[in-house]
Amino acid sequence: MSEAATTSAPTEKKPVQKTRVGVVTSAKMAKTIVVEVERRVPHPRFKKIVRKTSKFYAHDEKTEAKEGDKVLISETRPLSKLKRWNLVEVLKH
Repeated sequence: MSEAATTSAPTEKKPVQKTRVGVVTSAKMAKTIVVEVERRVPHPRFKKIVRKTSKFYAHDEKTEAKEGDKVLISETRPLSKLKRWNLVEVLKH
């Protein structure tokens, strides 16, 4: 019975990577883009839907994203002081 318990050890689950879709606001840095992500949340007190924006620095290895493009980014290990996201694909030019 103890052998069966040790052989069916729980498999280590890989953490789920967060993904975001946003618009590139700046592509002036080398291999780095700034992506603005908008989310709509209800106001805590008045319950009106409010737009909130967040700015993410993402790594763009091939420098394929241009300013104004809609892109998909995913979370990754820290690459620099501010970069924690990686460009997955350009959705719309």
